[in-house]
Amino acid sequence: MSPSRALSESERSSLPSGADRRIRSLRPPKPFVDPDRAHGSLIERERRPDGTLETALTVFLSGAECPFTCAFCDLWQWTIDGPARPGALTRQLEAVVAATDLANIQRLKLYNASNFFDSHAVPAEDVDGIAALARGFRSVTVESHAGTIGEKTLAFSRRIPARLEVAVGLETIHPVALASLNKRLDVGRFDAAARLLRDNGIDLRVFVLLGAPYVPAADSREWTLRTVEHAVEQGASVISIIPLRGGNGEMERLQGLGELVPPTLRDLETVLDEAVRFAGAVVTADLWDVERLPACELCCKERFERMRRINLTGAMLPPVECVECD
Repeated sequence: MSPSRALSESERSSLPSGADRRIRSLRPPKPFVDPDRAHGSLIERERRPDGTLETALTVFLSGAECPFTCAFCDLWQWTIDGPARPGALTRQLEAVVAATDLANIQRLKLYNASNFFDSHAVPAEDVDGIAALARGFRSVTVESHAGTIGEKTLAFSRRIPARLEVAVGLETIHPVALASLNKRLDVGRFDAAARLLRDNGIDLRVFVLLGAPYVPAADSREWTLRTVEHAVEQGASVISIIPLRGGNGEMERLQGLGELVPPTLRDLETVLDEAVRFAGAVVTADLWDVERLPACELCCKERFERMRRINLTGAMLPPVECVECD
């Protein structure tokens, strides 16, 4: 199967399902998700590789769950049961756009907790509707598993006047860990998808895990940095380092088995300090729910603010000095 071709329904059904069933069985109850309303949106400033700042509207669409059932995923809780209803995503986006002052917003980011180029998650009607709504933006970001990047990606890029960026989870290039995440991804498939995007003038955003399961705790920072470096080599323009978050049941099971050690706030800050030095890409720390990370109560707010400023500026700032944890 071509690494850049979308998985067919028959290919999906033939994928191993034992791990899927175990991971799903350990999840806590899922909260209700309204299939007709986006479950959130925000406006934020982002740094781009040329050093400029742009304003982005991020919309969290309520749609179908991703079929890959990654062991570490916590996004399933923001999805509906079954496939997305045709037209629902377009209506969700229309409502957010109508309620937002778009005067100074350059980028539209659409996160649907699944794969934009999977018709189960984004029906053809919604691809058309979203393409029409994207006309007022300079850039558009959507998310996708590397395995669903292909001709549909190129067709959508041609449909919109904006420059397309596809956000892809690489997570880690640690060979044992990547093979054990139930992600159905290897480095070769990721590289092929990155090459397809690069050859067709589509930008690549990459998500990298800090504290990935099955990576020895002593080597966690090193493998995170290796993964960031690989993403840069494959042409990523923006790389977000995401600290592993628990709460899906599977992470707690693996922690009990000694297969993972949750990262700390200090780990995230240390990796960001090293990764921000890579030339050619913007590297940021994902600060969503960062208060859940183990941290020193005396200096955690200062460290959060320092990372937020590094995300925006890319500058190496003076370290936080703490009498407690230093």
